[in-house]
Amino acid sequence: MTLADRILSFNKNLKITSKLPSGVEVLNPFQQSDTFRLCKQFYKKYYNDSNTRTLIMGINPGRFGAGLTGVPFTDPIKLEERCGIPNTMQKKAELSADFMYKMFDALGGPEFFFSNFYISSVSPLGFVKDGKNLNYYDIKELEKMVTAFAVDSLTKQLDFGLNREICFCLGEGKNFKFLNHLNEKYKFFNTIVPLPHPRFIMQYRRKQLTEFINFYVNRFHVGLSE
Repeated sequence: MTLADRILSFNKNLKITSKLPSGVEVLNPFQQSDTFRLCKQFYKKYYNDSNTRTLIMGINPGRFGAGLTGVPFTDPIKLEERCGIPNTMQKKAELSADFMYKMFDALGGPEFFFSNFYISSVSPLGFVKDGKNLNYYDIKELEKMVTAFAVDSLTKQLDFGLNREICFCLGEGKNFKFLNHLNEKYKFFNTIVPLPHPRFIMQYRRKQLTEFINFYVNRFHVGLSE
């Protein structure tokens, strides 16, 4: 079984059965057959081997990126133009995806990146409330509910044969604090390296975009050498 097969099986079986806080809905793109078909094309293209990858953990999928395409930090535009996977989804760019693909290019291109790294999220399913993206830690009750799901999901993904020496966490604040707490308890990784979240960079530090891209590239080179 290839890494692609393992990832796709994992994604297809993702579900949250716990009662959610009032007004919160789960964003699960893998239940949509068209989305899963695109997702399958992506992973079969870039992960159809049994090589080890280093894990990068985001927060949870958003409506215009992974929550739509099923591919982390990849909007419909990037999926078609950068990954060569045509789709009929509305071609709207996502800020975080814009940053990540610029960073991919600086590191050596999407193919090089995906051959060395695997992106997931602390909660591999997203959340929406009142039609807007919701981070799992935005509501304390939701964060508590997500904990068991996050531990189970990460445990299953580590069984893919991922690098356990080092993990990169997107988000230096609440996401890192939550993931680091889990790591102290379950010893998933030897080291977790926090990075400023792509959305934060694109919204509040865009003038320093090149500096942040270089910062990411330098940190990821450490991951490649672990």
